[in-house]
Amino acid sequence: MRGKPVFTKEEKLLNEQRRLYEITAFEREYAAAGYKYIGGADEVGRGPLAGPVVACIVILPEGFTYPGINDSKKVSKKLRAALSDVIKENAVSYAVSEVSESEIDEINILNATKKAMTGAFELLPIKPDFILADAITIPEIAIAQKSVIGGDAKSITIAAASIVAKVYRDEVMVRYGVKYPQYGFERNMGYGTAEHIAALKKYGPCPLHRRSFIRNFKV
Repeated sequence: MRGKPVFTKEEKLLNEQRRLYEITAFEREYAAAGYKYIGGADEVGRGPLAGPVVACIVILPEGFTYPGINDSKKVSKKLRAALSDVIKENAVSYAVSEVSESEIDEINILNATKKAMTGAFELLPIKPDFILADAITIPEIAIAQKSVIGGDAKSITIAAASIVAKVYRDEVMVRYGVKYPQYGFERNMGYGTAEHIAALKKYGPCPLHRRSFIRNFKV
């Protein structure tokens, strides 16, 4: 049985440097094309049964890298929190915006995601002149954009946005977990875990639940 490869400290450092170089390719390309402020846009919370969808746009200094910045789903909770602080401290500009569960029900999750990204753009103290977005284009933002499939693992600015958005939304759901303790929001973040679905069936929905997402559950 073949075990996991064992890397030396030097090899791990080299691999991380190589990865960071690879995920700055889009930023280097568009900086070379003359764009000064390249924003990365991503969202968190498209899939949960409850809570808001949260979007973030981050502009990083040209050439900025930091070990560990990656797709937020690939980063541990503790490291995400630390990286979120590093990103916000070093960003040229960043902003976070959320769209509520009731509005998600009203306009659907795709439109809610675009609205959250538009909201983040409007809140930015310094606006980008180019946006890299994770698998989406934002028609309400009239600047040059590129949609990158799997962008949170391919672009450092999208990855940075995903981390800041994830930490922000998790903090929101932890607070809601205090208000609605029966659903375990502080553990499941609104996603449809077995615990969450069982509580939903037992107690019924609370104001945070997306009615359009729970139609198939007998609650």
